[in-house]
Amino acid sequence: MKRKVTVVGGAGNVGATVARSIVEKELADVVIIDIADQKAAGVALDIYETCPIIGSDSRVIGGGTWDAAAGSDIVVITSGKPRKPGMSRDDLVRDNFEIMKSIAPKVVEHCPNAIVIPVANPLDAMAQALYRLTRFPRERIIGMAGVLDSARMSTFIAMELNVSVQNVHSFVLGGHGDTMVPLPRYSTVAGIPITELLSKERIDAIATRTANGGAEITKLVGTSAWYAPGAAAAQMCEAILRDKKQILPCSVFLQGEYGIRDLFVGVPVKLGARGVEEIIQITLTAEEDAALKKSAGAVKELVDVIGM
Repeated sequence: MKRKVTVVGGAGNVGATVARSIVEKELADVVIIDIADQKAAGVALDIYETCPIIGSDSRVIGGGTWDAAAGSDIVVITSGKPRKPGMSRDDLVRDNFEIMKSIAPKVVEHCPNAIVIPVANPLDAMAQALYRLTRFPRERIIGMAGVLDSARMSTFIAMELNVSVQNVHSFVLGGHGDTMVPLPRYSTVAGIPITELLSKERIDAIATRTANGGAEITKLVGTSAWYAPGAAAAQMCEAILRDKKQILPCSVFLQGEYGIRDLFVGVPVKLGARGVEEIIQITLTAEEDAALKKSAGAVKELVDVIGM
């Protein structure tokens, strides 16, 4: 039986990118749901019409109802207000929380066994909201953040050193916001730590640019990024659907790991068919640990705002 992924908010830029990426890789059939139901149907048809060209047998349908989503293996939630220039991710917390409250019962009703990948900002708080609202096991609510943040950091390192991005592996922990924690010690180029290739000044500049990566895109194009976030969510879907046991940085509900409890924070996890199959704990320096705790504190402030 073919797998199924539902993309909620799929008529938007991020959702459409997720859907298209899944279809290109022929990972699953795709259902696109959006309150803009006519646009969702059109986006789905447009993506479906690429299938004869790219040689994919994925099926794509779209609209405003949840009937076709029944039994989905994964639900990717991209619904939410996008950032505008001058806004932080945190500015969206109350508005997007209301959207999560409207979506969660639909997920529970139609897709009770699905793995849920939230993408809307502020990411960690929205993941926590969905975890509380759906009451799904923590292994099945996995926030998309670290894959994107690490990709941005890898891009900036490759640009700085003029090397292939395929040689770069970056490591970013913490909340998906200004307090995220890039870890230079664990970030490498062909296995060489970047601390041996770049000065502290250049590393600090890359870390700052990574934390502000979303704002940089928003300032340039006038709204939130979509290609890289969409590709990041699709990579997570691939790891799950193909049971790859791939270690990726994701926002998950910690229960004492890294000394953090009852909070969604970005850490490395093993993704497979069951969702989060293992939380990988690494040794942090005192400075790194303090930065991670500070980032978790920023997430908790937002979680407290929405009472989750």
